[in-house]
Amino acid sequence: MKPVFEPRLLHTMLRVHDLTRMLGFYCDVLGMRELRRLEMPELRRTLVFLGYGRTRDEAQLEFWHDWDTAGMPVPLDAAAGHLGIGVSDINHCVRDLAAQGVPVRRAPAPLRPGGRIIAMIEDPEGHEVELLSLD
Repeated sequence: MKPVFEPRLLHTMLRVHDLTRMLGFYCDVLGMRELRRLEMPELRRTLVFLGYGRTRDEAQLEFWHDWDTAGMPVPLDAAAGHLGIGVSDINHCVRDLAAQGVPVRRAPAPLRPGGRIIAMIEDPEGHEVELLSLD
């Protein structure tokens, strides 16, 4: 049965402390682009939305940057979750990322026999990023 309201995922949010470094990683290394930015001086906060698409209706990643915590480490716990990004030629992709100094937490391999090949990398603030083979 089709949901009445036709829901779809619009964005997920990560709190970040070094906005410039995180934008560099997600845009320059992972190929996303900045779609919009909301500066809120009265709240001392910046929100930046990134994605691979071109419209607000496509899934996006939101960075929540509180100015007063800039440079402080982000507290991560096991419940923090991860982002999933589909890639072609996952083996080449992971080799290229590792050559750029990106930490690889899990080399490309299926989770179960015959399953999709995945790899896990880490962004500059320690968030886990799952790469999933599109091949």
